[in-house]
Amino acid sequence: MKRLLPLAVILVLSSAGAAQAALFGDNEARRQITDMRQDIEGRLETTSRGQLELANQNEQLRAEVARLRGQIELLVNEVETLKQRQRDFYVDLDTRLRQIETGGAGAGAATGGDPAAESADYEAALNLLKEGKHREALTAFDAFVARYPTGNFSAGAHFWAGNAALQAKDINAATKHFNTVLTKWPNENVAPDALLGLANSQQSIGDAATSRRTLQTLVERYPQSNAAQVAKQRLGQR
Repeated sequence: MKRLLPLAVILVLSSAGAAQAALFGDNEARRQITDMRQDIEGRLETTSRGQLELANQNEQLRAEVARLRGQIELLVNEVETLKQRQRDFYVDLDTRLRQIETGGAGAGAATGGDPAAESADYEAALNLLKEGKHREALTAFDAFVARYPTGNFSAGAHFWAGNAALQAKDINAATKHFNTVLTKWPNENVAPDALLGLANSQQSIGDAATSRRTLQTLVERYPQSNAAQVAKQRLGQR
């Protein structure tokens, strides 16, 4: 016959078992809470790191946009400067054409030829260049300087011939005409632009070092010219 445990012992054992179960339940809950906290902290750290990287990328993009905007503004200013020089030159050209046309015999004596014919030939060649017919304009200017070697428009003819040649990708011809201007007419209004054209010719064939030296010469020789301002911008000077 089995002996029955006293009621008090049964109650003690039951209480101990319940306490142990409660202890195990608390440990599991703590473990779960710890795991959740570590998971949340890990996610927060990952999110913060991602936000920091995104902020850095945004800052880099803003810096790049600012740099590109500066380059665009520089190019726009350069184009506007070139357009203004071209307009100024055409105004000067028209004035000189009218002077020659009204100068009569005096202009003819200076050139040793027909001033009206010289004016018409020069304007015809210039119109070809304005129309974007660069190869035809180069041919016309070459014919002009051969026909009027000491004419009133010789310096301008060589200068525009250089520009036409540069647009036609004939770098040798462009270099020859620009150098002719610089050698024979260093004090003409087109001389600074001829140096700039020479630098463009050198740059177009990948000779950046020589092109830079030419730009520096332009700034030193004609510091007050519009062409020198363009050269300074390209050289990064102020």
